[in-house]
Amino acid sequence: MSITPAAIAGRLRAAGCIAADAEASELVAAAPDPATLEAWIARRERGEPLAWITGTTTFCAHSLHVDPGVYVPRVQSEELARRAAGILAAGGSHAADLCSGAGAVAVHLMAEAPAATVLGVDLDPRAAACARRNGVRAIVGDLDGPLRPHVFDVIAAVAPYVPTGELRLLPTDVRRYEPRIALDGGEDGLDVVRRVVTAGARLLRGGGWLLLEIGGDQDRALTPTLDANGFDSIDPWFDEDGDLRGIAARATG
Repeated sequence: MSITPAAIAGRLRAAGCIAADAEASELVAAAPDPATLEAWIARRERGEPLAWITGTTTFCAHSLHVDPGVYVPRVQSEELARRAAGILAAGGSHAADLCSGAGAVAVHLMAEAPAATVLGVDLDPRAAACARRNGVRAIVGDLDGPLRPHVFDVIAAVAPYVPTGELRLLPTDVRRYEPRIALDGGEDGLDVVRRVVTAGARLLRGGGWLLLEIGGDQDRALTPTLDANGFDSIDPWFDEDGDLRGIAARATG
């Protein structure tokens, strides 16, 4: 007898999954046979990311491959992708997605500005390979290292920005499975983000835009770095609860 979505949802709920009903439906739809479905349920009960199990996730309505070991794109990053795409589509020709991971932001930029050149860069070879599976021209490298200076109109980055001391507050399954390098931002969460600002200043043309995902009060903490690197017109955005989700800043050139 086949297991029902309701029964699967019950098991997932008992394991601590918040979106148990939606995840149960996704598992049922993706599993090729009952044996695989049972194995997948067990993996999810242990906390393995759903996207690693099914091999896919959805970001800005795009279906993406996500290989095991690669950071899973988050819904909260979609606003950054939409804002970056709007700037690029309005007349830009070159964009880079730093800390690209599976290439989610780059995929959306490519879809919204098909005439533009979009590159992804990630330090992790697994992530770069995954981004290539998603159609991104992805390079293994450390931020701006592999890229030419002063040719980009948009630089986007979902860099690690969780303060080291707050990693313990993340969900258990995230801490257990997802790559720490994609999460740990150092003492104040901005170690890598500050490096992205410096990289953006080197890569952007005058008038180009840098878009960063950050949270808490990190916009204030980051302001001296932005000022020192020649950025102005700093524009933060917030979620429906009023929490900071990111900033855009313009390079003065």
